[in-house]
Amino acid sequence: MNRRALWASLVILGLAVAAAGCVDPRSQSHAVYVLIDTSGTYAREAGKAQLIINYLLGTLQPGDSLAVARVQSRSFTEKDIIAKAIFDQRPSQANAQKRAFREKTDAFLRTVQGSAYTDITGGMIQGAEFLNETGAGKKTILVFSDMQEELDKVTIRNFPISLKNIRVIAVNVVKLNTDNIDPRRYLGRLEAWQKRVEGAGASEWKVINDLERLDAIFAKS
Repeated sequence: MNRRALWASLVILGLAVAAAGCVDPRSQSHAVYVLIDTSGTYAREAGKAQLIINYLLGTLQPGDSLAVARVQSRSFTEKDIIAKAIFDQRPSQANAQKRAFREKTDAFLRTVQGSAYTDITGGMIQGAEFLNETGAGKKTILVFSDMQEELDKVTIRNFPISLKNIRVIAVNVVKLNTDNIDPRRYLGRLEAWQKRVEGAGASEWKVINDLERLDAIFAKS
C-alpha cells in the first residue's frame, strides 16, 4: 500500500471511530413500561405481576429503564406510576436500585384495591410519553390485563393515539366468564386491540399468557 492510500485509510478509520464515539448511549438501551390492571375482578390477578417485575429486574442491563404503573378508572397521570428507575452503570448501585424497586412494587401489589373502571388507553398514552422521554432505542409497553377496557361516561379515549416504534405486549390476558360462553368475544377483543395498537404505529403487538415463557418478551420478531 502506498503512502497516500495508507493515509486515506487512516483518515477513514479515524472518522469511523469519531462517529462511533458520537452515538448517544441511550439509543442502545431498552426502556420498559409495565401497566398493571387493578380494576374489578382482575385486581385478584395483580399479585402475579411481581413475577414479571422480578424477571425484568433480573434481565434489564445498566442504562436500561423500567417503570411500573397501575391501570385504574383514569390512568393518564404520573401519579399512577408506582416505581421507576434508570439502572446505574455501577453494579452495586444498580443492585440497590433493583432491591428498592422490588420492595416498592411488592408493597403496592400486596395492598392493591380494585377500581370501578379500566382506562387501558390512558395508561398506554402515559407509558408512551415516559418511554419517549428516556430516549431508549428499544421501547416496550407490557400490559398485565384482561384487555377489557371500561370507561365512565365522562372519560374520553376514542381518538387516535401514537405508539410509534413501541412494542406492545399483552400479558396474562385471562378469559372472562362471558368469553367462556362465547370465545368470539375474547378473540374479538384481542383483534380489536391489535388493530388499534398497530394503527397507532407500534412496531409489534404480541400476547403472552404463559408466565413461564417470559423470555419471549425479549425474543426477536
